[in-house]
Amino acid sequence: MGSGSARRLKIKLRRSRIGVRDKHLQVLDGLGLRRVNQVVIREDRPEIWGMIHKVSYLVEVETI
Repeated sequence: MGSGSARRLKIKLRRSRIGVRDKHLQVLDGLGLRRVNQVVIREDRPEIWGMIHKVSYLVEVETI
């Protein structure tokens, strides 16, 4: 099964967390995003895309 290189997502927090709904803050915590312009690398999985969808107005996503 292991092809060696799984697709990854580069997720960047583009807007401040101030004034964001509590549920969305929990999603950002789950993604590991705490500061504006912070970038995290996550596996390309349906669970991660669901989290991104919830906070799409706050983040920028790039496939690497």
